[in-house]
Parts: sequence; structure tokens; C-alpha cells
Amino acid sequence: MQQAIDLSIQNVANGGGPFGAVIVRDGKVVATGVNRVTANNDPTAHAEVSAIRAACQKEGSFKLEGCTIYTSCEPCPMCLSAIYWAGLSRICFANTKQDAENIKFGDKFIYEEIERPISKRTIPTEAFMREEALQAFRDWEAKSDKVEY
Repeated sequence: MQQAIDLSIQNVANGGGPFGAVIVRDGKVVATGVNRVTANNDPTAHAEVSAIRAACQKEGSFKLEGCTIYTSCEPCPMCLSAIYWAGLSRICFANTKQDAENIKFGDKFIYEEIERPISKRTIPTEAFMREEALQAFRDWEAKSDKVEY
């Protein structure tokens, strides 16, 4: 955890956001990541996502079972989703989402948006051409050599 915290502090000094993450397997660091949202003009460049990307590349796998992620702050909804998709086995964090909210890095509005009916969300959202789009799902379901995830 100290390494994740140190990364977050160093990243602020280097023009990034105050977040760091470390992915560990069997007591050894697999990969690290820091928040580079504004530095890279990439809203998905959160510390946890960056660490997951690096770890998956290093491991040659899209799954990180058996790994722990140490992150300097409780993961936001996007990062939490990425952690679950990557199959990490454990999450450890230091600062809380309320601590992040206190410095204007809050994600409360995203949690609220998820709970709203689609018709009530802030960004107008509409669904159409479902029948046409279902063809890809049918093709996937019938595919005999697919790699499931």
C-alpha cells in the first residue's frame, strides 16, 4: 500500500492526479499505474485501469486471478468495474470515496445516474436497431472457437 501512496504523491508532483495503484501476485509487484487523465487527455487513464492494462500486457492475459490491487483511493465505478472484469482476487485501498469527494474527485453523480431509469439520466440515451444488433450476439453464441470472458 505504501508504494501506491508514494506513486500518488509523486504523480501529483509530475502533473497527474493524486492516485496510484499497484498490482501484486504472490508478494511480487506485477505492475503499477498512476492517474494520467489530464496529462494524457484520456478520461479512462485512472491509476487502477492503467495498472490493470500494464499487468495484463505483462501477464499475457486478460484475467488477473490471484492478484491483489493496492490503490491509494477507493476505486471509482469505472475502476471497480475494470477490477471485476479483470478478475482480481482482492482490493485494498487507503483514501475513501468520501475523501475523494472532499477534494472534488467525487463519483457520487455516477452512482446516482446508474440508479436512475434510462429515461431520467442526465445524458439523453436512446436504444434502437436492436434486432439488427442481435446478429452479432447470435454469431457469438454459435461460434465454436470463441474465447469466453
